[in-house]
Amino acid sequence: MNIERMIMMIGRMIMRRVIHRGVDAGIDYASRRGKTREEMTPEERKRAQSAKATAKRAKQGARLARRMR
Repeated sequence: MNIERMIMMIGRMIMRRVIHRGVDAGIDYASRRGKTREEMTPEERKRAQSAKATAKRAKQGARLARRMR
């Protein structure tokens, strides 16, 4: 394997992690509707946790669908 392919492989691995972290942060931000944990009421916290769990299940479903394809 030449060095160019190794560099590209490592670059893709790093980019994949960065993108996943960004997507997770975006989902978390959207589920909180832009508020910090301290600003949220207990009901809003429960709703945010529920939205986060739903997003997690959706991501798992998408992964499963890709594998089945």
